[in-house]
Parts: sequence; structure tokens; C-alpha cells
Amino acid sequence: MVKRTISLAMTATLLAGLLAACSGNGGGSNAGNANAEGSSAPTASGSASGGGKTTVQFWHSVGGKNGEYLDALIKRFNASHDDIQVVGTFQGSYDETVTKLQQAVSAGTAPDVSMLERAYVELFADSDVLEDLTPYLEKSKMSADDFNAGLMGHSVFNDKLVSLPFNRSTPILHVNKTLLSEKGLSVPKTWEELKQTANAMVVKTNGEYSRYGLTMPYDTWYPIALISQADGKFFNDEHTSLGFIDNGIGDKVFQYLKDLQKTGALYYPPAQDSGNIVNQMFVEGKVAMMFQSTGTIGSLSGTVGFDYTTAFLPQDKKYASPTGGANVAMLAGSKHKDAAWEFLRYLMEDPDGGLQFILDSGYLPFTKKMAESQQMQDLWAKEPNRKVAYDQLQYAIDTNKDVAWPEIMHEFFSAIEAIMYDSKDIQSTLGTFKKETERILAE
Repeated sequence: MVKRTISLAMTATLLAGLLAACSGNGGGSNAGNANAEGSSAPTASGSASGGGKTTVQFWHSVGGKNGEYLDALIKRFNASHDDIQVVGTFQGSYDETVTKLQQAVSAGTAPDVSMLERAYVELFADSDVLEDLTPYLEKSKMSADDFNAGLMGHSVFNDKLVSLPFNRSTPILHVNKTLLSEKGLSVPKTWEELKQTANAMVVKTNGEYSRYGLTMPYDTWYPIALISQADGKFFNDEHTSLGFIDNGIGDKVFQYLKDLQKTGALYYPPAQDSGNIVNQMFVEGKVAMMFQSTGTIGSLSGTVGFDYTTAFLPQDKKYASPTGGANVAMLAGSKHKDAAWEFLRYLMEDPDGGLQFILDSGYLPFTKKMAESQQMQDLWAKEPNRKVAYDQLQYAIDTNKDVAWPEIMHEFFSAIEAIMYDSKDIQSTLGTFKKETERILAE
């Protein structure tokens, strides 16, 4: 693999420009480039204190109700530790947190621990500003094998374990089973079954669609999922180009989506606020099926008035799904590494830490011990839709890992818009995207 190092200062400038371009993707609470809920203004939970306590600064991107759950976790940690005080600060969306962290690293004011959207971990690992957590795991009698392998794809770089999964998600198929049952249809398991079922769900009256078969938010997550299901890779093995253009997989994926779109079997939403738009359509019965994050299960379950179920994303040549959400990492420049690790250990191991947060929020359990816990087993028995997401992790795969991903992602969004909104020629659009990607990777 060709190694390229992009300085944090340079990429901070780049990301600032990308924020506006990608802020409208709305791909659910944990999509491939999803923004966190809530205000972008930094807010802190906990407070710095004296009295001999070590203060650990923790930056995160979890707002809204899930932010309240995280604040409660921090309070539980502080109440159980006489010598450590964690101050959690909400820094805005995942992208905003990354930009602020890059600036803080350059200025020497970085926190001890930070949440990092999983696709950005490599950026910081490549700049050697993240602590290798292997010795800390060993000291606590833990290992990387304690974690679900499907969530560890953005944890090890340059032979160092630099981040651990925390608030993680994956896209799944959400189904209005009531509508399918009315037509005597089963939940689709393959692309062909999905195409037939989606078309069967279409209702068109006086030239207007009143119901669509399938929808998904505007995001890179879902095309990447389809590319993987067709046995393709986003990047080639050498990371010098794309891995799904020359073999025809890109043409196949987008032609499949356009064929669905032409018949009303697919509603592809406007970019702005797309996640909320498709969620509302699903709740109102205006679409029968939806590709969306696991992070929406809780809100949908409490809102829909029909038989609601979830399933694996349908397979083409194989089952495959990318992952989303964020990891947590310790900054190499921290002056309180032992205290910072104790907080990370609490997140990973203590039942009042990460496990309770997962139970509260609906994110995926990230250790095997969590998944096997009685609390999680009881929850899954009560809400089987949430177990589907965890079971699908056996097919988790992320092939878009590269330090240049933030810039390439912007170009991919442009290609998606050209094809899905403007109906530009698929082959030529992907050819242009390939050339731009190769230019970026060569820099």
C-alpha cells in the first residue's frame, strides 16, 4: 500500500470546507458520515475539581437524548472514583469534533480522551498522535479478542491498537411487515427479491406516487454497502485507485438503484435532512422498506402503528454491511494517561459504564461480554429487532479506509448526486470520479 501522510493542519483546513458540503446527508444517527444530534456549541458535563483529583478531559459528539445518557455515564464514573474527575465536553458533530481536535493537537491543547468517527481514526493514527492501547489492555488483563471483530476495523493502524469501539452502528433493512403481508410477500433476502418486493409495494394514482417500495438517506454508506454485497471493494488493494469501477461493479450498483428509481420502487430523498425525511415517510406508511441505521430502531419502535421488523441488508453475491459510529482514543500527548485509561477501561468493562450506555441508547454492544450479559439477552428477547443488527456484524466490512477518505468522500457525494438526482450517465460519471480519486491518492 502506498503510504501518504496528510498533516493535521492541512486536513483541518480541508475538513472545514467539507463540513458544509456534507452537513445535509442526514443518514440517521450513525450513518457513514452522520452528524451527531444537538447543538454544535461545546457543552461540558462534570466539572474540573481540585482536592487532589486528576482531571480527565473527554471530548465527544453525542448530543440529544443519547448525550444525556453519556452525561449520566460520566456522573456514574465520577461518583465511583475518588481520585479522578472526568469532564465530558460535547464538541458538535463528528466532523466538527475532528476539526477542533486537529486544531487542538497542533496547539498543544488536546483533551486526554476523544471520540472519533471511525473513518477518521486513521488520519490521527497516521500523524502518530494517538496512544497505543495494547499495554493498557494487557495491564487490565484484556485483549483485542474481547471485542466484536466486526467493529475493530478502524482500531489498528501501523501495528498499534489506537482506538476502541464505543457508539457504533450499522445499516439494516427496516420493514413495514403489515404492507408486505397484505400482498402475501416475505421480507426480501436478495437483491432480486428486494426488486420484486419494492415494485410490488408501489402505489401510483393519477400519475403521482402515493407509496414507494424502498428508500434510504442520502449518504455514501448505502452505495458502499451495495458495492460490498456485489463482492467489490471501495479502494483497490494498492490504494492507488477505486476497486469497483473497472470490474463493472459500480455500473451494476447504480444501474440497480436507477432501475428501482424509474418505477417508483425507490424514493431517493433530497440531500438536506434526508434522514428525517425517509424516517417520516416510513412511519406514515408512504414507503414499505428502508435502508437506515440501527440507531433509528428505538425511535421507530415507539412511533410506528404497524408490524415493524428489521432484517439483514439483502445480499447480491454475499451479505455485507459497512459499519458506522465512533470509537474512543487516548491522545498520545495526555499528561494523565493512567487516569485516562481508567476511564476507557470503565467504558469497556464496567456494567455501569459502556453496557448501561448501550442499553440506554440502542448502539451496538461492542464487547463479547456485553453481548452475552443477562441485561442484553433480556433486552433482545423483548426487542428482537435490535438483535438483528448485532447478528449482521458477522458480515461487517469496511473497504473505504484511507487517510484521504475525507476528500474522496466529497467527490463520491458529487458522483452520487450526478447519478441519482441529475440522471447523468453512470459510466462516465464513475470514470470522472475514478480520475479524481487517483489524483487525490497520488498526492
